[in-house]
Amino acid sequence: MKYNHRKVESKWQVVWEEREIFKTSDSQDTPKFYCLDMFPYPSGSGLHVGHPRGYMASDIISRYKKMKGFNVLHPMGWDAFGLPAENHALKTGIQPQISTEDNIARFKNQIRLLGLSYDWTREINTTDPKYYKWTQWIFIKLFEKGLAYESNLPINWCPSCKTGLANEEVVNGECERCGTKVGKKDVRQWVLKITKYADRLLNDLDLLDWPEKIKEMQRNWIGRSEGADIIFKSDNEDIKIFTTRPDTIFGATLLILAPEHPFIKKKINLIQNGNEVKRYIEQAKEKTDIERSDITKEKTGVEMKGLFAVNPANGENIPIWVADYVLSSYGYGAIMSVPAHDDRDYEFAKKHGCQIREVISGSKAEGEIYTGYGELINSGIFNGISSSEAIPGIIKWLGGKGLAQESVNYKIRDWVFSRQRYWGEPIPLVHCEKCGIVPVPEKDLPVILPEVEQYQPTGTGESPLAAITDWVNTDCPVCSGPAKRETNTMPQWAGSCWYYLRYIDPDNEKELVDLEKERYFMPVDLYIGGAEHAVLHLLYARFWHKFLYDIGKVSTVEPFQKLKNQGLILAEGGQKMSKSKGNVVSPDEMVKNYGSDALRLYEMFIGPFEESASWSEKGIIGVRRFLEKVWKVKVTDEDKGCDRLLHKTIKKVSQDIDNFKFNTAVSAFMILINDWSRKEVSKGNFAEFLKIFYPFAPHITEELWESLGNNESIIFEKWPDYDPDMAEDLKVNFVVQINGKVRDLVEIDKNMKEEEIKEIVFQRDKVKKWIDDKKVIKTIFVENKLINIICTS
Repeated sequence: MKYNHRKVESKWQVVWEEREIFKTSDSQDTPKFYCLDMFPYPSGSGLHVGHPRGYMASDIISRYKKMKGFNVLHPMGWDAFGLPAENHALKTGIQPQISTEDNIARFKNQIRLLGLSYDWTREINTTDPKYYKWTQWIFIKLFEKGLAYESNLPINWCPSCKTGLANEEVVNGECERCGTKVGKKDVRQWVLKITKYADRLLNDLDLLDWPEKIKEMQRNWIGRSEGADIIFKSDNEDIKIFTTRPDTIFGATLLILAPEHPFIKKKINLIQNGNEVKRYIEQAKEKTDIERSDITKEKTGVEMKGLFAVNPANGENIPIWVADYVLSSYGYGAIMSVPAHDDRDYEFAKKHGCQIREVISGSKAEGEIYTGYGELINSGIFNGISSSEAIPGIIKWLGGKGLAQESVNYKIRDWVFSRQRYWGEPIPLVHCEKCGIVPVPEKDLPVILPEVEQYQPTGTGESPLAAITDWVNTDCPVCSGPAKRETNTMPQWAGSCWYYLRYIDPDNEKELVDLEKERYFMPVDLYIGGAEHAVLHLLYARFWHKFLYDIGKVSTVEPFQKLKNQGLILAEGGQKMSKSKGNVVSPDEMVKNYGSDALRLYEMFIGPFEESASWSEKGIIGVRRFLEKVWKVKVTDEDKGCDRLLHKTIKKVSQDIDNFKFNTAVSAFMILINDWSRKEVSKGNFAEFLKIFYPFAPHITEELWESLGNNESIIFEKWPDYDPDMAEDLKVNFVVQINGKVRDLVEIDKNMKEEEIKEIVFQRDKVKKWIDDKKVIKTIFVENKLINIICTS
């Protein structure tokens, strides 16, 4: 019979679902394996062939681990709140609740067509009130612990999305969602104190089996630096700066403030050129922090004439400038400028004619400045001392005057958490004139997002919820007096900060997650998803998890033990797939034409899992032909004995799955089937092959398994063992060198004796060519590897 993939695949997908083959047990009798995909945002465009590459890998691992005896948790859900769904609703006029439900249905159907082994009984949706009740509960706990606070502050503002953005959501000065240039705006915000966890987020990276590049991105974002806080005085005010180089303080010839620094506003009437300073500050508001801190950017600034600061090291009056390359988010929004020993300060000083004083002697090329350590000069009592060794002494000396102390600074800022939009979790707080800001009692959760007809963003800094008076006006939970609900909503990241926990206990109405179940299933053993979440999602989820650990709701200090990132699948020609370019390949079409198993195998075969690869329809056609070869293998009841190549394949595929080398595992299958296509294969050997082939191509495998007379799904079979002796290569490629240069390659029996090898080698034409007219002085022999023939030249 010809292989009919449509008939076979639809049959087994129904069987798996009806029999709940992939349902995870809550029994704790066997070791668990928690395999998690980064859950998708269900967009209207659906999946293209690049999206499920990670899902396919997690499916292989999950089926493999199930056959290895693990109780596998492999769930799926939907990250469905946030700006994309709301913007789509605004564009189409379809309510976000309706479009989100439609999109989820489409995604779920596409995923089912791929035959992925998800436990759909644990499905979650971040927009379900039963789910976001617990997102709100976590926020209240953060609020009660002082880790959520309200603040009016200049934030990144997207004029298109009309909402505030966290620093992490601004990419190259543009909104990560819509690509619009981002500016600054003062808006009332809710902020989470992620900075309180900075050291733990940094140090605990060492506990994780993650790609080093991802860990390094998180380290750089957290940006820990050690140094000193130093006080410069001006007009009876203290201006605090942070520096990693207190050894250079005698060379500080000016003080530079960020445009947002409160000192400027406080002293604006004392500044002789106050109007010029005001204009400069207004211009700075139009730039993002990324634009302002760009090292290639021209260093602009304005001196605040009439005001001076006192250098605490030498008592000199130094000018105060405002410059937008100084950020309010770093240190204290003020820097001591040392032009002789800092590249940015030197560029600024040269442009504006400021004093440059060398205080560290060190070798440098003409026209360059010295930024390293060396002997201190022009530094008072510290002259002649190594600058690196002088740092503690300088801090202690200034500290004795109450002007310095050791300090640690971080690049990471507290997380701007609220959004001025409709489609998000309501923040469960009320504002009471008498009682202040009060959390909604747990018994009244969830605070349901009201259904409305108009949800256009206001652009004023207020959420569209502010206009729904019936919803906004409420009673204070403390005094029962009139109060108003918080109208900002949570960002999309809120629901994804803890979703992996809800899969463990999705129907629990009494608590976030049952503690006993959590202790059994956590941590996530393997987390698979895109590298684009290296900072945003992973950092936020780790922060929330550590908080939940602190309040006794989880048992592990980290949520995700091992992380793997899949590479992109690009369109033919190497371009990124996008609707605008018209190069998107739909998985539905590929499944219809070639089958789910062919698509799965091809995406695993296309190249190393973590590297990008270009799509080729010719490639999937080739894989489909390979499946037809599998279908046509001649199986006999006759015992054909042990198959050495089968044992080698079992060994290689097992190792390749463990090491995420799916492409070479598929190659091993192809080598085996090419060999088997020329002969009859015993039923026993074919059954062993089907077991290892099953995680990669489950539909065709189940059908062939059933044809062998089996009634139960193959997933309940034990993963095959291999015989080490049978799996060992009997032949080796033996290198022949002459005077150290490779001249030949010979396939020989493994462990062949030296004299036997010489007899073969010296008779080969390629060797004779180089030694016939020469005298052999000696031979160097390395067993199973090489022979080096040393002869006269």
